[in-house]
Amino acid sequence: TAEAPAPQETKKTTEAPVRWADLEDEASEEPSALSEDKGAPELGVENLKIDESKKINKFLDEPEDSNIKAVTAGETPYTSAFTFEELNLSPELLKGLYVEMKFEKPSKIQAISLPMILTPPHLDLIAQAHNGSGKTTCFTLGMLSRVDPNLKAPQALCICPTRELAIQNLEVLRKMGKHTGITSECAIPMDSSNYIPINKRAPVIAQVVIGTPGTIKKWMSAKKLGVSNVKILVFDEADHMLAEDGFKDDSLRIMRDIEKMSSHCQVLLFSATFSDTVKNFVSKIVKRDHNQLFVKKEELSLESVKQYKVNVPDELSKVMVIKDRILEFGERLGQTIIFVRTRNSASMLHKALVEFGYDVTTIQGALNQAERDKIVKEFKDGLTQVLISTDLLARGFDQQQVNLVINYDLPVKHDNRVEPDCEVYLHRIGRAGRFGRKGAVFNLLCGDMDQMIISKIENHFDSKIAEVPDWRNEEDFKAALRSAGLL
Repeated sequence: TAEAPAPQETKKTTEAPVRWADLEDEASEEPSALSEDKGAPELGVENLKIDESKKINKFLDEPEDSNIKAVTAGETPYTSAFTFEELNLSPELLKGLYVEMKFEKPSKIQAISLPMILTPPHLDLIAQAHNGSGKTTCFTLGMLSRVDPNLKAPQALCICPTRELAIQNLEVLRKMGKHTGITSECAIPMDSSNYIPINKRAPVIAQVVIGTPGTIKKWMSAKKLGVSNVKILVFDEADHMLAEDGFKDDSLRIMRDIEKMSSHCQVLLFSATFSDTVKNFVSKIVKRDHNQLFVKKEELSLESVKQYKVNVPDELSKVMVIKDRILEFGERLGQTIIFVRTRNSASMLHKALVEFGYDVTTIQGALNQAERDKIVKEFKDGLTQVLISTDLLARGFDQQQVNLVINYDLPVKHDNRVEPDCEVYLHRIGRAGRFGRKGAVFNLLCGDMDQMIISKIENHFDSKIAEVPDWRNEEDFKAALRSAGLL
């Protein structure tokens, strides 16, 4: 979620549309930090730890059949790393990978990208790869590897589009770097109850800073976040960070300010999707010699996730399908995320399902941050089985027990409702079947407009989505779940 920058820049940030249903978040920010040294209990990032007893420990893995294309620049020869030892990592980092993360060997994306990230002259990298393929490990390991533990100053910076993703990335970084002694801090907006004026903040001394663009820009403008020692700058969900309707202005300002102070800074751009517009733009802003890593568009949709279309006559039928057909079996299969387009849809669906006796939680931009943190934690800990969400959680939300995704509303462009948002669709379906596990996606279609949009999505990915023959037939849904390997 975007945050308000310094007062004179508030108007500009407020006007930038970001996502359906979450525009209210753009208007205000109460910045705060979570530092390992200070503890900052009000944010409670430590409390957002995933309950290890309730999740499989293999954080990030990649389907073996992915088709990765690497384009390298300059004179440096790169060799794929089949073991983490080949990357010349410190013993403390290796211990984090093997003992804390329970990794055995690099995934494909890690094997190809990590040598590019870690080998001098540390060229910039534009990397696109599957959801759940190990992107987070690539840039997290990259940041930890470049930090000098003896220099108590910011040396690595990671910028994310939402506070939830920033918190999650910080969790991975702290777990992986547990034995290194490297300090980290989270730069994200907070509620007014925890507000500390920027001029009363101590200068940031954490060696890695992960946060959202408005807060990071504000700290830099106030000279609280010095960047003269920054060696590596990461943009997670880079397509959104550099899109016109995303955080492009803030991202470019941060990038330019760092380059002025630290000309040797390496820039990493990671995302599951890059639109052609953003791709062209990115190639202009990174330094001339840079490496690229891309996956073909039609191969981006996850092989392990089975997608379905369900034709229904009206809105009530959508609710009945969710209640009587999908959740009836889904609650026994794992966790479910239901994506809606607007806050109104979220509220209506939540109310309807609760009245039918289902224990569901809902997350959307109108909630304050403490409420959002609590809901995410409960879902990650497995205390709730069904989560209704706007596209706040479409990107980067990792929860291994999610086997079902329901698109109550199909994602459409914010400025053109007859055009699908194919990138958001891909991110949504990527919430199911994480890390090569089985998963199913049900797209609920109501009327000609939905038919047209799903048809455009099929054309975009050059992939036909199977249809559930009859929305009223229990056996048809059982057959779909069996086909997805879930029954």
